[in-house]
Amino acid sequence: MSLSLGIDTGGTYTDAVIHDERRGVIAKAKALTTRHDLAIGLGEAMAKVLETSRVAPAGIGLVSISTTLATNALVEGQGGRIALVMIGFAESDLDRAGLKQALGDDPVIVLPGGHDAHGRARPLDLTALEATMPTLADRVSAAAVAGYFAVRNPEHEITVRDLIRARTGLPVTASHELSAKLDGPRRALTTVLNARLIALIDRLITAAAGRMEKAGVRAPLMVVRGDGSLVSADFARARPIETILSGPAASLVGARHLAGIDNAIIADIGGTTTDIAILDRGRPRIDPQGATVGGHRTMVDAVAMRTFGLGGDSEVKLGASALTPELALGPRRLVPLSLVSHLYGPAVTDTLERQMRSNPPARNEGRFALRAGVPDALAAGLSRMEGDLFSRLTDKPQPLDRLLTATALVATLDRLAARGLVLISGFTPSDAQHVLGRFSHWDRRAAELGAALFARRKDGAGNPLSSDAETISRRVIDRLVRLSAERVLETALCEDGLDGAVLATSPLARRAMDAQGGIARLSLTLDRPLVGLGAGAAACYPEAGALLATETLIPDHADVANAVGAVVGQVRVSVSAEIVQPTEGRFEITGLADNAGTVFTDAEAALTAAEALCRGAAERQAHEAGAGAVTASVTRDVRTATIEDRAQFVSATVTAIASGRPATAAA
Repeated sequence: MSLSLGIDTGGTYTDAVIHDERRGVIAKAKALTTRHDLAIGLGEAMAKVLETSRVAPAGIGLVSISTTLATNALVEGQGGRIALVMIGFAESDLDRAGLKQALGDDPVIVLPGGHDAHGRARPLDLTALEATMPTLADRVSAAAVAGYFAVRNPEHEITVRDLIRARTGLPVTASHELSAKLDGPRRALTTVLNARLIALIDRLITAAAGRMEKAGVRAPLMVVRGDGSLVSADFARARPIETILSGPAASLVGARHLAGIDNAIIADIGGTTTDIAILDRGRPRIDPQGATVGGHRTMVDAVAMRTFGLGGDSEVKLGASALTPELALGPRRLVPLSLVSHLYGPAVTDTLERQMRSNPPARNEGRFALRAGVPDALAAGLSRMEGDLFSRLTDKPQPLDRLLTATALVATLDRLAARGLVLISGFTPSDAQHVLGRFSHWDRRAAELGAALFARRKDGAGNPLSSDAETISRRVIDRLVRLSAERVLETALCEDGLDGAVLATSPLARRAMDAQGGIARLSLTLDRPLVGLGAGAAACYPEAGALLATETLIPDHADVANAVGAVVGQVRVSVSAEIVQPTEGRFEITGLADNAGTVFTDAEAALTAAEALCRGAAERQAHEAGAGAVTASVTRDVRTATIEDRAQFVSATVTAIASGRPATAAA
């Protein structure tokens, strides 16, 4: 069948498209992402697009999802509480790769064991793990297991993983399942983030599968990974970390498909983030160091994408300057006041009007909080103060000027929001767009009141920030445009090997973008057009492109590019193995869990065997990941040293890549 249903679940909207291999997009629809119950937004978008297209559910051959939920969670520092089990590592290893920062106050269990560089085991001692097992499920929602040199021998990781699963029923991630690369602490970090995201992605896939069944769609369900490839839903459930940058990767695939352009800067603005990447000769570059999201450098293969906490729903706040603070946006996402009023009715505007009548202004005015609606299991491990505040929250928005009775509770609420348990509503750029009449889909009156409350905040000299709602809204949108241009320039400079973060905001760059006069007049431009994507692209990127003196393209269906990219990609799986020589004349294959440990006396024989093992594993995993017909290629990287004018084998890496289009309902 040539008809596919593409879905993109973002922080604010869930988009859906019906795509035909020959005709392209034949229908599209949007619905609000319902974070408390993802199935509602998914079902609404799915029902709308099926109705608009007049396509029978039985006519859909493939369903594929891209999502920014995992990316947003990491950018905003959200996710479930987890336990990390480290096997054979020292506690000092927590100070590497940002592991301690990522863990926060989550529990860590250190066990003796692990393996050496050649895969030989050290004694495994489970005593410390056994002691924590009776209460573990009450304190965390998932577990991560990382073993020393587990990529050479995963035996101890598998033992610990299976023990935790059997005793607690918790979802458990082992590091060797995610990466075959060395650097244990960074592999542990990747595993920790994966464990945090399991519940989130599981909820998304369960919601999608349930809505498909209810609608009568019987097609295979796929999910976009961070490198733009597709995998089956079951594959993604076990490896949710691989869906970070899923939405941005899908947007790149969709942008090339929609714009028909091979060289461009692709900028996709959503509710929470802006994602920017370079399209060069029709291909996005894969980051060889692994994806970086929310300050975490992972081991996940993903497009070389720069993700910034800047979007239509970014928190509007004051910068650090004492006297004349500049407006700051993000990285935290707030629920726009216009949206929360649209969803929950006049109680919101009544509260905002009460606050406008208050003189002097009340602390925390213009803000609300409500429960996010996530499963209770994710609230494990709350402190007494957190638990008390959480118990007073409901699924209806409550004004913070009455909810927070003490200053210390502001930090408590922020911690609950960081855990993804609470949503905070406040003034955002989306509200500013409503005030200025550029957006009209939510409640403009709530946006105007929120803007007016923000405008009367005082600067360092004690003066109001702006005279009225419209003036402050123009300042917010001007700031959004300027930051968007700076982020695009930063990405381009980084691609040129320069320090983009510093140079994009340097006095010279500012002078060029502001077109300031002077004896030295500066200008800048980019060597390729800027392609803007996202529902807010048309309201932001033409002005940002003008600041950079660069052509800007907003292609048709730019607002659903991610959903298009979700259905035009391929399944792609990579499997690697390492050949090592622990002693002269002894060659071993490491890094494959099903390798029987056969010893070879000849390097070429070991390489040939590794190629066959990797090819078979890649083809098998590609089919498990949802591919139909598969093609595979194998490469080898042999490292040698010259000793006494002779090349001596040191080690080798064999990599097999299997790829193919997803199997459809007709196949």
